[in-house]
Amino acid sequence: MKMNLTPLFGAATASALILAAPLAFAAPQQADTAPADAANTAESLDVTVHEGDFATIQQFTTPGGISVWLVEEPSIPIMSVRMAWEQGEATDPEDLEGLTGAMTYMMNEGAGDMDSLAFATRMEELNMSFSCGSGNENTYCSANMLTDNASQAMDLVALALNEPRFDTGPIERFKREQLISIKTRETNANYLAGRARNQALMPDHPFSRETSEASINAITPELIAGRKDQIMTHEGLYVTAVGAMSPEELAPLLDAALSELPAETGLEPVGDVELKAPLAEPVVVDLPQPQSLVSFTSPAMARDDADYFPAYVLNYTFGGGGFESRLMKDLRVEKGLTYGVYTGISTGDHLNTWRGGGQTKNESVGAFIEGIKTNMLSIVEDGVTEEELSDAKAYLTGSYPLSFDSNSKIASNLMGVRLEDLGVDYFDRRNALVQAVTLEDVNRVAAEYLKPENFSFFVVGQPQGLDEGAEASTDEESMEAAGEEASAEASESE
Repeated sequence: MKMNLTPLFGAATASALILAAPLAFAAPQQADTAPADAANTAESLDVTVHEGDFATIQQFTTPGGISVWLVEEPSIPIMSVRMAWEQGEATDPEDLEGLTGAMTYMMNEGAGDMDSLAFATRMEELNMSFSCGSGNENTYCSANMLTDNASQAMDLVALALNEPRFDTGPIERFKREQLISIKTRETNANYLAGRARNQALMPDHPFSRETSEASINAITPELIAGRKDQIMTHEGLYVTAVGAMSPEELAPLLDAALSELPAETGLEPVGDVELKAPLAEPVVVDLPQPQSLVSFTSPAMARDDADYFPAYVLNYTFGGGGFESRLMKDLRVEKGLTYGVYTGISTGDHLNTWRGGGQTKNESVGAFIEGIKTNMLSIVEDGVTEEELSDAKAYLTGSYPLSFDSNSKIASNLMGVRLEDLGVDYFDRRNALVQAVTLEDVNRVAAEYLKPENFSFFVVGQPQGLDEGAEASTDEESMEAAGEEASAEASESE
């Protein structure tokens, strides 16, 4: 199972935010020996201990049936707990888009006999935090607390999960914020580019649905409560934790918070995305501004594909390595067409893409797109150099220990590995997987995936210098037409 962490643009891949992150937090003795009380813990909870180079990860299931990965870190008196479920916003009912977002928004807005203000005050008194969020494929909650008052903090988390209030006041506040966002997104170039991409390449998939004034206004407390019981269940629940606490200490706290949740979700998972054929011409969304945003996307390999790590390394050289990438060296440093251009690979359960983007002056959009395609062709035809490969691998492995600096980030990254189903030993294997990538691997993947004809381009602004035939679109109908045209092209090619 994989986590959908898909950004619109990014200097690193969405996967890299999880996969490149280190676990440089285990004390040396933990890497060599199991915790001192591992024997007792194993007898009571059947703990499996993975003694890795980066961390000792304890895997166990609580008496209440909660599956947990725990990293004990006794030197830091802070406990971070991450909970995640396998259902997300893409399963919102039609015409109720935004319902899952409303539910997660409300999870720290009052519980039991505490209204929103009282709940926030109690969190402040305990010096803790608790919040929830969601994406297309997952819903999650995070709690951070001092180990000394972890029991009281987890009591508050248990109250939130089992007796949420869903009061009218916070719901109306959520609606006001969402309605403002719906209006302002019409001038957000990133949002418009994403909408254009979705409507052209996957118009009928739930990932392409968006909130509306009607869908937000239709949300009620009863619908939110029902949605919580559909998503926050035992089925599809994962927990990761990092801090100064043993499995025996943590298990009862988790059971108190989570064991009373409904057993099953009852929700049908969404299907895989079948992207339409790449568009022959850029789709243009008119937005009056002095610069245009250029976004480009193509299909990519799945996270468990053998070509993933060669592509991950290649992406650093192509557009993911900041000023060390070819796109930045050419389009910013040499040609002065942009302040920044980036690429990244995004993987998920149902959609895998290679994306990129950058901004340029309206009058240089044609040259900017041509420059991106020229760099693609250069890598496809000539490949990358040994020096570029060596530099990419040195950075990607050398920066590995620098990505985490808190228990909460470690818990989040552990969760990413769980949801991606990468294995408890992933952190110990990751650098070796990068180092194993050969020049032949990288250039083979480049020749297959970086061909310019694989990519669809989307421009938001008032571009000049595009080839004749570029379509300008600001409404849904013209975007759907672009998707239908791409579908027809796909049928003809088959």
